[in-house]
Amino acid sequence: MRILVYPHDLAVGGSQINAIDLAAGAQAAGHEVIVYGVPGPLTGYIAERGLRFLPASTTKYRPAPSRISELARIARRERIDLIHAYEWPPCLDAYYGAFLIFGVPVLCTVLSMSVSAQVPPSVPLIMGTEDLGREARARMAGPVWVIEPPIDVDRDNPSIDGQPFRTAHGIAGEDFLIVSVSRHALDLKLDSLVRAIDAVEMIGGQHRVVLALVGDGPARAALEERADGVNQRLGRRAIILCGQQLDPRGAYAAADLVVAMGSSALRTLAIGRPLIVQGEQAFSEIFEPATLTMFLNQGFYGLADDAPGAGRLAAQIERLVLDADLRRNLAEYGRQVVIQRFSLERALALQLEIYGEVIAMRSEKHVREAVKSGLRAVAVELDNHNPLAKRRKRLQALALLSAARSGRWPPTLDTGARG
Repeated sequence: MRILVYPHDLAVGGSQINAIDLAAGAQAAGHEVIVYGVPGPLTGYIAERGLRFLPASTTKYRPAPSRISELARIARRERIDLIHAYEWPPCLDAYYGAFLIFGVPVLCTVLSMSVSAQVPPSVPLIMGTEDLGREARARMAGPVWVIEPPIDVDRDNPSIDGQPFRTAHGIAGEDFLIVSVSRHALDLKLDSLVRAIDAVEMIGGQHRVVLALVGDGPARAALEERADGVNQRLGRRAIILCGQQLDPRGAYAAADLVVAMGSSALRTLAIGRPLIVQGEQAFSEIFEPATLTMFLNQGFYGLADDAPGAGRLAAQIERLVLDADLRRNLAEYGRQVVIQRFSLERALALQLEIYGEVIAMRSEKHVREAVKSGLRAVAVELDNHNPLAKRRKRLQALALLSAARSGRWPPTLDTGARG
């Protein structure tokens, strides 16, 4: 098979790394694979995995006629058998050109935490959780599969040495190190990062805990200011912002405990560290046998009651700080779960089967669904570029960042910044 893989962007993120790892696996299995996308920090990782990369032109809108035509030309020139697009904008770029004009099959993976209304209903779809898979099957006309975010359990393993990370950041051997590897973004991430900082402050007087935040993004300055306040009140360096690392395996390996969501949570388990899964609105749960079924259904993420403060998370951290045997048992248990359920080999075998099924399908072209999906996409873009909407979003972002710098969390925002 000749496959073109089109991630939604090439910034550092779990879903993008998953796409590249699966592409490399398909190539190793004997297929010809090209990765297409706007150049970004992960371009070097694509080269490291031995994959051919074709740069996409930059565009202001999604989907963009120039990108649609560019992708169609590539599909025809390279005799592509299948385009595997991740998230709805790349899906529509492939659908409106390569599929509608030349009949090139398109497969779309959606790892967002909702079923996208912009994806045409007949497009074959891969979702990232069982719950979302059931929801998509009820709404979509085409076939729907579930592939949970895969992990390379050979590359991510318990033998990785975490001491260089501790040494580089001045973290003593007696410090109980909590690690978060996450984009410092307002969407999805900010609530969990603020609550992690606050949880460490709550128990930092009784236990010598240190929180290392690995990552970067628009919320970094606000998080740094909040961290500085905690460090001053505790009289020690309890919160450390470490910046982005393209290969954060040493950070995971250095941890006594990791707080994470999504692919980062699964990498934690593969490397053999105990885990607290975070989400939004104060969600946090220890990964253990009692919570396994919940996470298999909803993914390694959740929503809770948005209770003020970080009391729930602080209590969960303290439980693990005080019980070394529990930490060791949960680390061993998590590694086994990942090997059995989330290994890259298992996901790759399933994905290659899906590729064969999609190529063999006689996908019909539906003008009505093409028009409807296009109108929905246009509505999203009009809102994104509407000056009033942009001003509202900017004010919401500023309000959230202001609240993240210090003080009560979550904030009470009349602007609807948390909506």
